[in-house]
Amino acid sequence: MPRKKTLSLRCPICRKIVLRSESEFPFCSERCRLIDLGKWASGGYVISTPANDPETDDYNIPDAQDKDAD
Repeated sequence: MPRKKTLSLRCPICRKIVLRSESEFPFCSERCRLIDLGKWASGGYVISTPANDPETDDYNIPDAQDKDAD
């Protein structure tokens, strides 16, 4: 008999296993949900580099045609 798949993850705060069917998914409790919200609100979570870094975008690199025009 095939086994029924259940999706489960670990709570990002306390690392307990949480089933998808639980009301607080992906957190294990309201407490962990509020801790996570507090981290977002206080700036505890940040993106380390900008999503659109102007130094690495292709549109800022001069084309070979631009060099020939000089």
